Amino acid sequence: MSDYSAGKARERGKRLDPADFIKANMRLAPVPSVPEVRLYQAHPGSGLRRLLEPEDESDGSRPDPQPPYWAYAWAGGTVLARYVLDRPSIVAGKRVLDLGAGSGLVGIAAVKAGARAAIAAEIDRNGVVALRLNAQANGVAIEIVGTDITAGPPPAVDLVLAGDVFYAQDVGQRMMPFLDRCLASGIDVLVGDPGRTNLPLSRLRLLTEYQVPDFGDAKGAAAKPSGVFRFEPEDR
Repeated sequence: MSDYSAGKARERGKRLDPADFIKANMRLAPVPSVPEVRLYQAHPGSGLRRLLEPEDESDGSRPDPQPPYWAYAWAGGTVLARYVLDRPSIVAGKRVLDLGAGSGLVGIAAVKAGARAAIAAEIDRNGVVALRLNAQANGVAIEIVGTDITAGPPPAVDLVLAGDVFYAQDVGQRMMPFLDRCLASGIDVLVGDPGRTNLPLSRLRLLTEYQVPDFGDAKGAAAKPSGVFRFEPEDR
């Protein structure tokens, strides 16, 4: 191998520093429909694929990996953030869990609306870094949990805000028992979702709707209604 080829191989083998990459390649800007919160957001020139670890990259035999979900504002999180900012009494003085936090939009909005404390649970390690940067950019303190908490008991919180946790069947199936344990522990649960296929409508009571953009929408596409729901016991 030539010195040039060896150097390129070493360069490819290096893992980029996520914080440096996010600050250099993503735009810190107000969130559409939630201008009170600024997030580092992806754009066409971000090159997010470069954040993948070398061993995770496609070798040509597998489909390209999906974009990092934490780099975008999803509709369910957007409506929950809008809801608590419009109705701060929902979170005022409470300890709040932002479940499947992604960018941290919901937890950040909850603290801005007067929550006593916020915990953000996010399992993507790059997402954890982005979440920390987003919290700093908004001048709020958030406790970040970078492991999957859904297999255990809920943390000591008063309210769970679950945005876009039913985007896939397997994810939703993992969430349901955890949300039921939250209810059994006396914790209220609010769900934000634009009406995806796996949404358990029989367990949800619609509280309000907002017209907001969603992850994956074409540029310039009209915003669609997304709902804030109360998650209710099965035997209600």
